[in-house]
Amino acid sequence: MLELVGNTPVLRIDAPLPRPHPGFWAKLEGFAPGGMKARAALSLIRGARRRGELLPGATVVESSSGTLGIGLACVGSALGHPVVVVADSELDGMTHALLRAHGAEVEIVRQPHPTGGWQRARRDRVARVLSRRPGAYWPDQYNNPDNPAGYAALGKELIGQFERLDVLVCSVGTGGHSAGIASVVRERWPHIRIVGVDSVGSTVFGRTAAPRLMRGLGSSIHPRNVAYEIFDEVHWVGPAEAADACRRLAAGSFVTGGWSTGAVALVAAWCARELGSDLVCGVFPDGPHRYWQTIFDDAYHLDHGLVPRASSPSEVDSGWTRTREVADPCGGAGCETCGDRT
Repeated sequence: MLELVGNTPVLRIDAPLPRPHPGFWAKLEGFAPGGMKARAALSLIRGARRRGELLPGATVVESSSGTLGIGLACVGSALGHPVVVVADSELDGMTHALLRAHGAEVEIVRQPHPTGGWQRARRDRVARVLSRRPGAYWPDQYNNPDNPAGYAALGKELIGQFERLDVLVCSVGTGGHSAGIASVVRERWPHIRIVGVDSVGSTVFGRTAAPRLMRGLGSSIHPRNVAYEIFDEVHWVGPAEAADACRRLAAGSFVTGGWSTGAVALVAAWCARELGSDLVCGVFPDGPHRYWQTIFDDAYHLDHGLVPRASSPSEVDSGWTRTREVADPCGGAGCETCGDRT
């Protein structure tokens, strides 16, 4: 089964998002079992086994909004490790059911942390679960260098699939796949621009925390795996714009996905339009199946007022903003808010 992780196809996207553009390329990570984060899960578990931190048959306990949980369930079942996923009450029903069907145990956190949001609340629960399970292993996806290391293969695949790329667009949550891919593609194409895509309300790039509707990108903490120095530009995309892009992808290119996929597609189309070329690739982390009650549900859009406000990014809050001044908000030092960059 693990031979099916990775080696995903690319597809040229020319659907208007929301305006016409020269086209861009999508790396379709949702086509592999376990999705994109199965790459990270495999690297995290193999790294821990290699160092003797994870013994044969020992339990793996991790915090996840869903995607890494599926990847860990996939890898855990293949390598003989029970998996406990600590999620929160915003986990969608389909993912919860899938995790349990794949043999994972699911613990649900009911209240976000007052300053660290759902991520901090889930990590606090992970600590309690670990205290009850001697010998269990916590991969710590936000800070473990095995996470970005798992995406080096994705970078190598892109080098094999393209003679040249001028722009790579990645969503940013833990920072794993952007860091891992950039370390490889910059050796082959030193000129390539790395564009990060964050969520409105996320603190990853130093903005003020706010409630976030989107899952899978953004964070309420500052993960050490975010390689701030690699980014030439960062875009913050809101849920209305991301959902609109997902629906336009579904209608115009058939291939679509969740919040991260929509946000990446929107920014990749804008980059292609700005560049006047299709030498742009966006990483699509997943497919559409988990989002039928949110992104692809008309009633959900109505209930949450998901009406796109922006067709291009601006320097002020408009549902889609950007900057080319990218810096580590913690300055590489400790962070009193989240405690995760000490």
